Amino acid sequence: MKSQAIRGMNDVLPEEAATWRFLLDAVRDLVEAYGYREIQLPIVEYTELFRRSIGDTTDIVEKEMYTFLDRNGESLTLRPEATASMVRAGITNGLLHNQRQKLWTSGPMFRYEKPQQGRYRQFHQIDVEALGFAGPDVDAELIILSARMWRRLGIDRLSLEINSLGDPDSRARYRSELVKYFSAVKKELDEDSMRRLEKNPLRILDSKNPAMQDVVAGAPVMLDFLDEASALHFSQLKGLLDAAEVAYTVNPRLVRGLDYYNRTVFEWVTDALGSQGAVCSGGRYDGLVEKLGGKPTPAIGWAMGVERLVALHAVCGGDVKPPAPDVYVVTVGQAAEQAGFELSEQLRDAIPGARFEQNLGGGSFKSQLKRADKSGAGYALILGEEEVSNATVGLKPLRKKEDQTPVARADLVKVLAERLSDSA
Repeated sequence: MKSQAIRGMNDVLPEEAATWRFLLDAVRDLVEAYGYREIQLPIVEYTELFRRSIGDTTDIVEKEMYTFLDRNGESLTLRPEATASMVRAGITNGLLHNQRQKLWTSGPMFRYEKPQQGRYRQFHQIDVEALGFAGPDVDAELIILSARMWRRLGIDRLSLEINSLGDPDSRARYRSELVKYFSAVKKELDEDSMRRLEKNPLRILDSKNPAMQDVVAGAPVMLDFLDEASALHFSQLKGLLDAAEVAYTVNPRLVRGLDYYNRTVFEWVTDALGSQGAVCSGGRYDGLVEKLGGKPTPAIGWAMGVERLVALHAVCGGDVKPPAPDVYVVTVGQAAEQAGFELSEQLRDAIPGARFEQNLGGGSFKSQLKRADKSGAGYALILGEEEVSNATVGLKPLRKKEDQTPVARADLVKVLAERLSDSA
């Protein structure tokens, strides 16, 4: 049998990995500049964590989680998202006891769904979360941060949609009205909507079935049922976004797919990736910490799919090439090979940050120079028997039309450092 990857779980090859690294580094630098600290979370959690947080009636819990029994008969699940784990970690480790936390994490998530462009069974997310903050100012900060991220990455063709889901009481009133409305047009509902009608009618608003759009368009609007405090919160958020000149559209049908959201929800959407339009999504989840056993704690966060970010960057932001070595060390002869290894290590110590690639596996002088050129290095250092005996090194520019020059070993660090500094 030919070895192959599991369907929907993809290898990230070196060319693409360079883009991943570039984007992740840029996002990390930005969120940490805003005061968010990194936390690492387990990939596997008790299944009950996601049932209680995401909701039994969501597609994720009903159909998409990778769940199994361990040897002790405990039900475990590969994490389908990171927010529940973030909250669990805060409770478990006492991070929320009389404290506020601004945290971020990244890593793989798992959902069993039909693989397609931008949607995989193992996918990767960046999650940014603020726990212990109640006001609209932190909502605005997280949204403004994400807007700054697009500018820093050179990505356009994105638009922001926002909505408010109100508090639990206003949401319950709205839910009741939705049930009345959709029950009256039951014959027009598809199978998924019928299943959601009694358990989770808000999810009908998120239907992607084209035949359902007219029915959804006629449904009551959540903003008409907002409690006074939620309406004020939403109004203040819009004022902060206006002041920061972050453009947005109020989308009253935006509900998000997880049960724990309340008040502010938002999505950055694009037309550049076909049907997979949502790139970065989030919202407020003020009741989740208490629901999972902690003290009442307001919270908000967003998650961004790395695969979709990479795809979007390819369309809107350009290519990222893997970093090339600065210097490729060519050695001809056994004595030169040994001397070349010693020289490479000495140079790595003497010129921190410079990239040196040592030729491996032997080869003729001509074949090694071909490898050096293919590597993308700016310079080749050439060591043969003559150079070893004379304590010199040949310095050959590979990207400029300049002749090879001999350099004394004693002067090499100074000469090479100057050349690399001029090329930077």
